[in-house]
Parts: sequence; C-alpha cells; structure tokens
Amino acid sequence: MNAHLLTLCLSLLTLISLPAAVVSAADEKTEPSTVDFKGKVAQQLASLRKEQALIHSALGVTRRETPIPCVFSADDLNFETDKTRVLLIGGMDGSQTSVDAVIDAVNWFYGSEAAAPLRKQFSLSAAPIANPDGWALQQGPKNASGGDPTTGYPPQGPAYHDAQKPEVQYLWRWIGMHAPDLVVDVRAGQQPQWFIPKTARKEVRGLQSQLSPVQTANAGWELAAALNTESPSLIGPIPALGLEVSTQDKSAFLSTLLKALKETSFPAPSPAREELIQRQQRTPIQVATQLSKVYGNDLGRLSYLPVLSLISQIRLGQLTNDQSRLPHVEKITQEYLKKNPQPLENKGGGSVIAGHLLFSELTKATGNRDYLKYAQQAADLGFDAQGKMKESMPHHVEMSDAVFMSCPILAVVGRLTGDSKYYDMAMKHWRFIQKLDQRPDGIYRNSPLSDAAWGRGNGFPALGLALVLSELPVHSPLREQFVEGHRQHLEALSKHQDPTGMWHQVIDHPESYREMTSTCMITFAMIRGVREGWLDESVYTPLIEKAWEGIKTRVAPNGTLVDVCTGTGKQKNLRGYLDRMAILGNDARGGAMAFIVSNEMAQWLNERANAAQQKQD
Repeated sequence: MNAHLLTLCLSLLTLISLPAAVVSAADEKTEPSTVDFKGKVAQQLASLRKEQALIHSALGVTRRETPIPCVFSADDLNFETDKTRVLLIGGMDGSQTSVDAVIDAVNWFYGSEAAAPLRKQFSLSAAPIANPDGWALQQGPKNASGGDPTTGYPPQGPAYHDAQKPEVQYLWRWIGMHAPDLVVDVRAGQQPQWFIPKTARKEVRGLQSQLSPVQTANAGWELAAALNTESPSLIGPIPALGLEVSTQDKSAFLSTLLKALKETSFPAPSPAREELIQRQQRTPIQVATQLSKVYGNDLGRLSYLPVLSLISQIRLGQLTNDQSRLPHVEKITQEYLKKNPQPLENKGGGSVIAGHLLFSELTKATGNRDYLKYAQQAADLGFDAQGKMKESMPHHVEMSDAVFMSCPILAVVGRLTGDSKYYDMAMKHWRFIQKLDQRPDGIYRNSPLSDAAWGRGNGFPALGLALVLSELPVHSPLREQFVEGHRQHLEALSKHQDPTGMWHQVIDHPESYREMTSTCMITFAMIRGVREGWLDESVYTPLIEKAWEGIKTRVAPNGTLVDVCTGTGKQKNLRGYLDRMAILGNDARGGAMAFIVSNEMAQWLNERANAAQQKQD
C-alpha cells in the first residue's frame, strides 16, 4: 500500500471509528453478528482517491450507527460557483456494482488527464454508499437484508429517527442543503440505460437526445421523481434522473453524461442552489429584520426562548435606529406583568431564570430600574436566607445548559447593582456544572448520564460565558478564570466545525446532523469574544465567516429553519441524542438563536467597517 492510499485509509477509518452501536431489542434480533458494517464501508472507501480538493464527510448515520459517507469538492461549498454541480448517489440498491460505479467515476473525474477540461466546467460530488448497512449485509450473510432506501420520497414524519430506514430522511435533507444542479441515482442493471422521471423538469427531458438508451422511469425511481417536483429541506426542486450500469461498463457513464450536459447547455444553478445563493447574499441586518417579523412578538411564557428574541428586537432597534422596537418590547412585557406580577413563581426551572434576562435588558435599555427588581429576584436564588452562596443555582438538573440558564443573570445583576457577590456566585455555579459535565477534551457532555456531547449542550456554555464576560468588569479578579475556561472550550469546539461551517447534533460525531441552534450559539460566542478582545481575531474570523455562511442557508426569509434540535432533556446514551427530532419549519428556539447571532454579526461588521474608515481618514 503506498503512502497516498495509507493516508486515505487512516483518515476514513478515523471518520467511521465510532462507539459500538446501541440498538433496540428489535434490531438485536435481526442484526447479523458476523457483519462489521463500519469496517466494510471503510474497506470499500479505501479505493476512493483522496485528492486535495476532495472533502470526505458524512451525510447521516444508520440505525446501526454506521456513517453514510459523502465526498465533495471545495467548489461544492461555494454555491455561487460557475461550475455545474453534479451529485452521484450509489449503493441505494445495496449492490456492489453501483458502489463501484460511483467510486470509479469519482476517481476518473478527479484523477484522469482526460477529465481535466471537464473539471473546469463541472464539480462532482458523491454519496457512494447511500445504504451502507444494506450494502454490507448483501456482502455478508445471504439471508440478511437491510432497509430499502430506494422508496419513500419525499419522506414523511419527523427526522431523523425512523426505526426502519433513516437513510431516506438523511439523504433527502442533505441533498436539499447540498443543492446540486443535477442528481443521478446509480443502480445495478443488466445493461447501461438512463431513466427519466415522468414528471422530470424540462432541463432533464432535454438530455434525452444525448443519452442512450433512455426509458421513462417507473415507480421504482422515487428519489429522482421527487427531487424534480418537491423541495428537500424546503429549499427548492432539483433536476434528477436514474441510471442503471452493468458490471462490464461501470464508469463510462460519467463522460457520456457530462458531454450531454455540455451539448444541451444544461441550465445551472438549480432552483435549490439559486435559493441558497439568494439566502447567502443577505446582510446580517436583512436576516435579523426578516426574523423579527416572525420571532420576538409575544411572551406567552417567560422562558429563554421568547425572551432572547425580544432582547434581539431591542438590539435590532439600536443597530438600525428604529425607535419603535423598544416600545414594542416594553408593551409586550407590561402586558405579561399585569397577568404575572410575580414571574419567578411561574414553573419552568432554569429556563424561567434565564427568561429574567428580559428585565435586566430593559433596565439597561430604558434606564427604568423598576425592571431590575425582577432580575435581582432571579439572581438571589443563588443565596440562602442569610445571604450566603448556595452550592449552585437551583434547577440545574446536572445539565450543561445550566451555565447559560443562571450565570448570565448573575453577572448582569452584579453589573447593575455593583455587588460583586453575584459575580462570585456565577463563578461558583459555573465551576459546579463544569465539574459535573466538562470532559477532559474540553467538550461538555450534556449530563453525567452519558459522555455524549450534545450540540446545544455545548452551545449553552459557550453562549453563557460569553454573556458573563460581557458584563464582568475588566479588572475583576475572576475575569482571567472565566476567559481561560471559555477559550479552552471554544478551542475544543473549533476542531469539530463541519466543512459547511456548521456544528453537529453530537459535536464530535460528524455523521450526526448539522444542527442549527448549536451553530448559532457557538458562533455568537466567537463573534462576541473577537469583538470584546478575549479571542484572537486572526484565529476565529475564518471560523465565524464560514459558520455565518452555513447559518444563512438554514434561515429562510419567512423564518423557516432547517434542522433545529427539539427540546432535549438528559439522554442515557448516544442513541438518545441521535434520535432527537430535527425540526424543519418555524421554531421559537431556533429563531431566537438565529436572531441573536444575526445582530451580533451585524454589529461586528459595522465595527470593522468603522475601524477601516478611520484608518483611511
């Protein structure tokens, strides 16, 4: 084995070397113990070239916790590229032939001199083994069978924890966010032939004159048919067709296809890619303004979910000199207080404590210290009747989110009252949670029940300490400890940023879905740290810029969001976090986090522009 191939094998084995699968009782009855799913996938992928421009990643994970691999180029991260972006999907039928065909095609495209001119016009990405467990099973016990991801498009129900075939949900949403210009579903057949869906878009139908032989796709080509007419991840439709290849002629199809695309002047970008281009072209203020029409306009319950959006309304008003936003928030708050004169008595645990940040923010924005008493009541929960600090703030339930739920309210009340005891309590509470939940690698587990590093379970400590440091006096004796702990956490998180800019539902499992809220919270913390000087701008600016591009693609102008993890309590194992619903649509939690990071990004860009202007002057 040469050094080039050895490096590839090691990198891929790192990607798929995961903890042993946790399966249900039903899975245990059917899983063949002789099949090493991850090992077989790694062995197959070892034949795939590792070019410098080819990024190896995962689009999802099976019920047996086998990563579903994908590869793409740097061009696929630039939605505004002039190249036509083609996605090949292999192995859905579980066949070795379709897997080989896609891998051979990728190797030819990126390694052949004959393909060099084509690489200037096209970008090729692939999901070479879209059904890894089904493929591995077919290579193993003859009586074994996996789920059938060739059917079920568009998938119904919540993602991504279908007990039978989550591959369908993962593939469908990932294709939407990847937004290629053309998708080709490659399967094994007796002879090479193309399949055009009956409902194919006109650009797909236009290829028929250049492809041969061509058939009208029957009901067995559901993915291609659905992509032409539906909108994966609510992004937009994508031209798609099917292909059968034989063992004798596995990879020649790609040159035929690319020639057909050139001859027919195949139009690009696809509707899906065009939508993502438009989303990415928005400024932070435009994103925040769009979010403000959906989020931050009510307060049914005092919790961090609506409160962060209300605070963001105030901040957006400050950024845009819109004097109507603060009165809007005050009116909502006063109406709430009329019905709930003692908001701290409402049930809701730590989320209600964090909800009291609304009153500290109104104190600062209006100068009306009548609001301060409510914030102070929440902060005083950290002290007993004699005024001594408790071991921790209440309602922490041993979860890492408690860093955000309690530390910022303590810090801001310390700032507004001038009483340093609140800073001391913030430090004590953080250390309490840190001892329970922070792993030796710097990442937070969600709770002591499992070492799984839930995405939002890391977003909360990152956001929480960023807000604490924003309030803590520069000369506070506690500042160095907070800064050092915060830096260590963000340094650890930076190692796990996805190539798309996102962070994952489980931070150190790149096969888990790319999660919206954790990315927003971590990005906010990084921007605030750079703005305020406790993070190195040269180090974090590239991470921030990449994350912001990813965030924008997942925020529609109408407030629809992609892949927001639903409310999550303590889970007992990795499977529990993989199976948390990924919301596609409007969500108060996701909207709030997108709103705060949009404002923060806007302020940072304004400050950078002002600094540049001052240098010129």
